[in-house]
Amino acid sequence: MEGSQKPGDGEPAYLRWVNRPLGRRAAALAHTVGLTPDAVTWTSAAFSLAGFAVVAAAPPTFAAALGATLLLVIGYALDSADGQLARLTGTGSHAGEWLDHVVDAARIPMLHLAIASSFFFRSHGGSLWLVAAALAFAVVSSVWFFGSILASHLGSASSRTAPGTAPAWVSFVKLPNDIGFLYLCLLTLPVLWLFAGLYLFLLLYTVMAATVSLHRKHRALRSL
Repeated sequence: MEGSQKPGDGEPAYLRWVNRPLGRRAAALAHTVGLTPDAVTWTSAAFSLAGFAVVAAAPPTFAAALGATLLLVIGYALDSADGQLARLTGTGSHAGEWLDHVVDAARIPMLHLAIASSFFFRSHGGSLWLVAAALAFAVVSSVWFFGSILASHLGSASSRTAPGTAPAWVSFVKLPNDIGFLYLCLLTLPVLWLFAGLYLFLLLYTVMAATVSLHRKHRALRSL
């Protein structure tokens, strides 16, 4: 089962040391009960959708925040499990990879739209600047995801850091850009000022990281 994991060097800390090990266990369980990778992908989407619904519509209590976080953490672990299951069983396919990317492409903006909804309803429309920040976060995250995926297919994947060469500190530098870290920050959702401060910090960090990353990918494509 260890061999079914991707190399973790250079990946964000939560993804590397928490989510992928959780995904490995979920993949083993899915294999035991006979689930296909696509079934795991759809199950991941269902957990994520349920978590987004709680964030968007439920009163921002500590119980709701904990429930939403658990749903999203499970959905994220299953997002890692589908690929590991495909590699474990030798059933990987372009169609499965495509489905995984499509679900991810929906998951990223839906999180921020759910947060925008929470900001709007809990303040009765009074904190529109927070709603605008969440919408901006959705745009930035989606553009970065699409730009990274497209760059890989256009040939810039070879410019990435080779597996096994990135030091551990890189994973911690990238931690704020891991959607799993944002899921954990949802635990502070009942305390508006605290969550808003964390969220705005992550937005600014993401804008800077996306700018650097996309510029690097564009430069690599121009050199081909």
